[in-house]
Amino acid sequence: MTAPDTNSPTAAVASPVPAKERIVIFDTTLRDGEQSPGASMTFEEKLVVADLLESMGVDVIEAGFPMASQGDFDSVQEIARRSKTAIIAGLARAIPADIARAGDAVKPAARPRIHTFVSTSPIHLAHQMKKTEEQVLEIISATVAQARNLVDDVEWSAMDATRTPLDYLCRCVEMAIRAGATTINLPDTVGYAVPEEYAAMFREVRARVPNADKAIFSTHCHDDLGLAVANSLAGVAGGARQIECTINGLGERAGNAALEEVVMAIRTRGDVMPYMTGIDTRQLVRASKLVSNASAFPVQYNKAIVGQNAFAHESGIHQDGMLKNAETYEIMRPEDVGVKSTSLVMGKHSGRHAFKEKLKDLGIELGDNALEDAFKRFKDLADKKKHVFDEDIEALVSDGLETAGETIKVIALTVIAGTAGPQSATITLDVAGTHITKMASGDGPVDATFNAIKAIQPHEAVLRLYQVSAVTEGTDAQAEVFIRLEDAGKQVTGRAADTDTLVASAKAYISALNKLKSARGRVNAQAMAAV
Repeated sequence: MTAPDTNSPTAAVASPVPAKERIVIFDTTLRDGEQSPGASMTFEEKLVVADLLESMGVDVIEAGFPMASQGDFDSVQEIARRSKTAIIAGLARAIPADIARAGDAVKPAARPRIHTFVSTSPIHLAHQMKKTEEQVLEIISATVAQARNLVDDVEWSAMDATRTPLDYLCRCVEMAIRAGATTINLPDTVGYAVPEEYAAMFREVRARVPNADKAIFSTHCHDDLGLAVANSLAGVAGGARQIECTINGLGERAGNAALEEVVMAIRTRGDVMPYMTGIDTRQLVRASKLVSNASAFPVQYNKAIVGQNAFAHESGIHQDGMLKNAETYEIMRPEDVGVKSTSLVMGKHSGRHAFKEKLKDLGIELGDNALEDAFKRFKDLADKKKHVFDEDIEALVSDGLETAGETIKVIALTVIAGTAGPQSATITLDVAGTHITKMASGDGPVDATFNAIKAIQPHEAVLRLYQVSAVTEGTDAQAEVFIRLEDAGKQVTGRAADTDTLVASAKAYISALNKLKSARGRVNAQAMAAV
């Protein structure tokens, strides 16, 4: 448990650095995390999660509550049997039968631990335990001793420690250590504490309990007030050297301290927290996705460290800074947590610099005028779509190149469609600077649209191909329309993209007509030159 943190930013530095104290990471995703309503995992899923936790370098895996069910017992026992390096813990109430059951479950582990707990706060003693303080002290002595006779590694927790009077809490801790506890957990069971008082509690207990030096102290914080991670780190500042946490902060009510946040806070702010962990942080995102899938609990987009937007930037100001120096807006490297790279999300807040860099990444080079035109159309598209993908940008650039120099352009289109009929379309075209509006009906909205165009620009061309495809997924995806027209043996193709399929159809049709008109102009010019 003293292996160096190879992911530490100082690991590759040749000059000597001050030694950092090791923080034990105790993961309770499979026990406290699974107690989230609706988050139950199958036997096989628990084994996969446990294997990944161990490969990540988690020191202690609380595999479950063996007394809760036969399924829990079986999974804890199998995880214990498969483990190689991690301590495998089984939870037990301060009841002899629970402790015996937990001992049987973790027995196959190379490094077994029994974690037993009892309430200590006045409200719990009066309403849940219905015991006196002296009775609880006797229970602590007897049950911790029982656990210690079964395994060498015993953790004892004072449930609702943060609402327990300090004098009594100290008596309970002293009793647990005297009975054989090697780890003392002082949990903020209901997420009530604030960092300053949580740190002070650890300092006071460690200073006042005479045998405190014989045990490791641990934090276990719930997130009811959104302070679980802050309280956990405050507990470490107060002398705790084990942090109990879960992947994605999964847990009862508002959840637990998130493992990924605790670990990356320690790693990133080593200047104020001279500690280290043994976690391979490059597996954090993988672990997050695995637990999310197994528990069917989605990860919020803006979740710290592992959320979809944790390393994504849409604001033009942020994107500009990121392109100049990533440290302007990122305090961690995405690859250090298992993210391939930073994502510059293209949206309505993106600026020209980011748009130009995106085009460069896509292998697209435009002149200044074409770039300005493409950027304007990108902004128009971003106002319609929540997410603008690479394919969208490629399509709008192609669309711009397709329509450059056209003498006929679509200005407005209104279509009436449905089962009642008749379907009709009213279109306004810009023809050499003049706006002309016509209405026509047809066999469907597309046919009506094309008939309205034909009313403004009469022609004999025959429609040979009409093809629609979605540029990206989603109901707000751009439709890409391909049109092929034939006139006097000459075939031309028009294409256009728009979030409105009918608008894209009209633009593609006009694009093809412009090409026919251009082709006729060249033919006429050649004929005149031959005279």
